[in-house]
Amino acid sequence: MLDASSDSLLATLKRVFGYPAFRPFQEEIIRDLLAGKDVFALLPTGGGKSLCFQLPALVRPGLTVVISPLIALMKDQVDALRANGVAATFLNSSLSEEDRRERWRGLNAREYRLLYLAPERLMAGTLLDDLNRWGVCAVAVDEAHCISEWGHDFRPEYRQLRTLRERLTDVPFMALTATATDRVRKDIVSQLHLRDPGVYVASFNRPNLTYRVEPKTRAYGQILDFVKARPKDPGIIYCASRAGADGLAAKLVTDGIRAAPYHAGMEKEARSQTQERFLRDEVRVVCATIAFGMGINKPNVRFVIHHDLPKNVEGYYQETGRAGRDGLPGECVLLYSAADVIKQRRFIEEKPDGDERRIATEQLQTMIHYAECGECRRVTLLDYFGEEYPGDNCRSCDNCLSPRATFDGTVSAQKLLSCVYRIRQKSGFTVGLNHVVAVLTGSDSEKVRQWGHQELTTFGIGREHSRNEWAAFARELMRQGLLAQNAGGFPTVEVTAEGMLALKDRRRITLTRPRDAAPAASGRSGTIACDEVLFEKLRQLRKDLADREGVPPYIVFGDTSLRYMARTYPVTESEFGAVSGVGANKLRNYGAPFLEEIRAHVQANPRQIFADDPGLVAPVAARKSRGELLTETVLESVRRFRSGQDLATIAQGRGLTTGTVSGHLASAIEAGERLDPGHAFTPAEAAAMRDAFEKAGWATLSGAHGVLAGRVDYGALRLFRAFHLASAR
Repeated sequence: MLDASSDSLLATLKRVFGYPAFRPFQEEIIRDLLAGKDVFALLPTGGGKSLCFQLPALVRPGLTVVISPLIALMKDQVDALRANGVAATFLNSSLSEEDRRERWRGLNAREYRLLYLAPERLMAGTLLDDLNRWGVCAVAVDEAHCISEWGHDFRPEYRQLRTLRERLTDVPFMALTATATDRVRKDIVSQLHLRDPGVYVASFNRPNLTYRVEPKTRAYGQILDFVKARPKDPGIIYCASRAGADGLAAKLVTDGIRAAPYHAGMEKEARSQTQERFLRDEVRVVCATIAFGMGINKPNVRFVIHHDLPKNVEGYYQETGRAGRDGLPGECVLLYSAADVIKQRRFIEEKPDGDERRIATEQLQTMIHYAECGECRRVTLLDYFGEEYPGDNCRSCDNCLSPRATFDGTVSAQKLLSCVYRIRQKSGFTVGLNHVVAVLTGSDSEKVRQWGHQELTTFGIGREHSRNEWAAFARELMRQGLLAQNAGGFPTVEVTAEGMLALKDRRRITLTRPRDAAPAASGRSGTIACDEVLFEKLRQLRKDLADREGVPPYIVFGDTSLRYMARTYPVTESEFGAVSGVGANKLRNYGAPFLEEIRAHVQANPRQIFADDPGLVAPVAARKSRGELLTETVLESVRRFRSGQDLATIAQGRGLTTGTVSGHLASAIEAGERLDPGHAFTPAEAAAMRDAFEKAGWATLSGAHGVLAGRVDYGALRLFRAFHLASAR
């Protein structure tokens, strides 16, 4: 009989994958699939989508088929599963005839738990008939937005999945994606014929990412300074053109950066080589067009830079989401200039007139608003996906960390609005924003003279601001509803009714000063504080082992696991096995060399002592001693907890509150005592607290307390956090 209890699922999670607890929605999704229910899951990049179908494949008989769009992505996931001791394979065009035959034999013998397939492979040969023979128990469609013509990466071959659904009528289907609008979600459910699916939509918020928009003043110099300030961090730089990607990569290589280009104009073999070298940490920076990314499962990308303005917010979100997939900090920087806006508008003008051009114009306007707004970037991003951020300051974007100065822009706004009005009044037609700015700044251009606009009273009255500043002010007035821009083939601007009222009433108007380019700071908050010397030693050891096995380094261990090792100094097998990301198979295969490296380091160097919260280093003198933490009253609560009593029973028996008892147990864990979290919280309570901490950060209790609206007391939150931190020791 199938054991799908929480204890059983958690035991499998730790034994195979090395994780002590589920991320938000994972357990609920897994339970639905195991119960034979169809599922639609929208989880952010790095939110643990793959585990939702990988773990069920291990706890029930049968073969789980995973539809994946890219060959590289299949190989990457299969390599990672094999490193954890899971029998998984893939079938695609990259295999030799001998490999294909061997895998077919294994499938016929039912030796595998997971099979990865490309959608176009489904219709080849007898595969559909073979699937029935292989005992398929579930089908997972990864990157499911590819099935929708409304998605940002529509792939016609995904439509073939209807045939698979018709053949496997009794098998539950799971659709997974990291980004999809409401319209795309509904289309996915319809196209895959999902039957009364369990629908799980996680937050689009990526709390570990910081967002910054910088004026593009000296693009290459800005990028070089940024990359040099982070000498060991891998990253992706997105360029609008193939020539741009080639040129930028060549310049970086000349300046000593291990960089390489990636775009659709390269030979397939050259693209594969760049991707493989990036995955193996042999290339540090990839300069790419948007062709690069979906097949990349590299969790430790530390930064994503947009050299040019993206076409739309959804693509921008997807591309920035490739940073920080391991949960550690990632930086997202957009270089922005008015010239890029003009370039994108020219591209749009080349499209046939109609809906396509109108939609592209609207999407570009939304992207411009994101780049120029003075509000929280995170609030703006989440609002695009219909999600409300709980607050107006995320403390991790440029506008929240360094708010831009505002000023009384009434006079400047009046000049601009008056100029737009006078042009319309004199000529009887509206003009584009660039022409308005030319009149304001007194440009002696051919069009200004042709239309007689040098005779206007507003000609040359705006020389105190640059053309770029006037363009930025105009777009801000559009956001305030005082100016409007039509979405035709040649966008023109006009004063709205509200703008006319503002002019007539001499209403006070506040404007925002454009931001100057920021320095290429290398400081990064929120990372897991650890012994950096030991971390580098472990990173080199990981690279050596990965090279020997022919896999990317993160297949051995992720950066998060290495940082916890360099923080907690595990020197025994049991301590090493408790580190997050260390499952039974990895302990068996890699434990000895890592333990040897850590022991040698500890013998030659003093251990560093860290604060209880990852990311915060505390002086040794500020920490309480073990004796101060383990008072007699604390030890009495510990004894009762170890005897099997839950928090409420201990509190009642001792005449204390449960919050006090929770505090006792947290003190014991912080002092190094090992306690079993099994009967401290229900799975629902644990999931709610984990979700709250992931939203608010682990540094303080008050943030999680606020997210939970005070429903959980501080004692319980402190205890849960203590268990969480101890799980990595």
